[in-house]
Amino acid sequence: MANQIQWTNALSIRPSLEAAVKEVVDRVKQSLSENPDLGIVFISSAYASEYSRLVPLILEQISIPVLIGCGGEGIVGIDDRNEVLEIESQPALSLSAAKLPEVEIDIFHVKNEDLPDLDSSPEAWVELVGVSVESSPQFILLSDPFSSKINDLLEGLDFAYPGSAKVGGLASSSSMVGQTALFFHGEGDRGDYLRSQGTIGIALSGNIVLDTIVAQGCRPISNPYQITKAERNIILALAESGDRENCSRPPLEILQQIISTLDEKDRKLVENSLFVGIARDEFKVELGQRDFLIRNLLGIDPKSGAIAIGDRIRPGQRIQFHLRDAETSAEDLDLLLKSYQQEQTLVASPAGALIFSCLGRGQRLYGKPNFDSKLFSSYLGNTPLGGFFCNGEIGPVGSRTFLHGYTSAFAIVKQL
Repeated sequence: MANQIQWTNALSIRPSLEAAVKEVVDRVKQSLSENPDLGIVFISSAYASEYSRLVPLILEQISIPVLIGCGGEGIVGIDDRNEVLEIESQPALSLSAAKLPEVEIDIFHVKNEDLPDLDSSPEAWVELVGVSVESSPQFILLSDPFSSKINDLLEGLDFAYPGSAKVGGLASSSSMVGQTALFFHGEGDRGDYLRSQGTIGIALSGNIVLDTIVAQGCRPISNPYQITKAERNIILALAESGDRENCSRPPLEILQQIISTLDEKDRKLVENSLFVGIARDEFKVELGQRDFLIRNLLGIDPKSGAIAIGDRIRPGQRIQFHLRDAETSAEDLDLLLKSYQQEQTLVASPAGALIFSCLGRGQRLYGKPNFDSKLFSSYLGNTPLGGFFCNGEIGPVGSRTFLHGYTSAFAIVKQL
């Protein structure tokens, strides 16, 4: 037991911050045999006026040498009946705490002005976070949604730590509150626990594995097409993938042809749930649903037939048109969790997990509460789960890490 990872989570929905902190801390103490090495806290924006009091209140009642967290419009955790709940637009506090023997925990805060140029060497990014490549760190990242330059950071971390998992989310708040927050307590924090800009993170090295599941929740409605002409994020011409004649056509013309083959239900979905998947492996011949990074379709030019999407693209890349709805999202996550469960038969069981889910999921998507978290528990049993609803989700597709939307990204902690 002494060398085993211990991970627990406690959720409180008490409207008083003091009462909520006391409840989650008391339950953490009951679950762990000794004080934790790490705490990860997520707090509802209903407490926004009291954000500055959160970390001091926790540290008054329990010793946690490293603590990170952020605010969110929705919070996920385990209640006093041992049920996982997604609390949306209501007061909620979720504390995940872990005893991590033989694990080194490095904490960092990266501001925009700290970021190296994207053409800098890997050593510049290693110096930024202060963790050696040889330690094979696993990263959990929490970012300010307005000023974090998170895409540049993810590209730099992938460059410097190509074999490391990176998962997390962007802090969120209700439209009425507007204020987001990052919480940071660790070596050298000088007591300034509340951060408003940049990205905070931890790097976990040693006797630990961080598995990731990224459920983008889309299904294809077309064959893959190859981009033959593009500028920045605008696709000007497409050809059928593998077309040796390279018969390019405007994307809108192709899209209209695709829509004409859809049933009435899918044609209605096209109006507000149409997305573009970008193939991540340029050399893979047979592409599957997991091979595409889903991006928003931002606009269409009726005159030229061009389309704009939420990512930079270039000629030669392959894309595929996708739709998203509640049924597809449920099936996608179910398939990923089932596949993950089947892979775990001969390896260590998960000790705990975190969920970073889009604000557009939850009850907004499914029409009922607790869907993603309950589905997770149906496959991974009593694995303690904490998390929040994000302004953007961080997780890998293929060998690279991306900022997603409408996604549920899971970080699953296991002993090495």
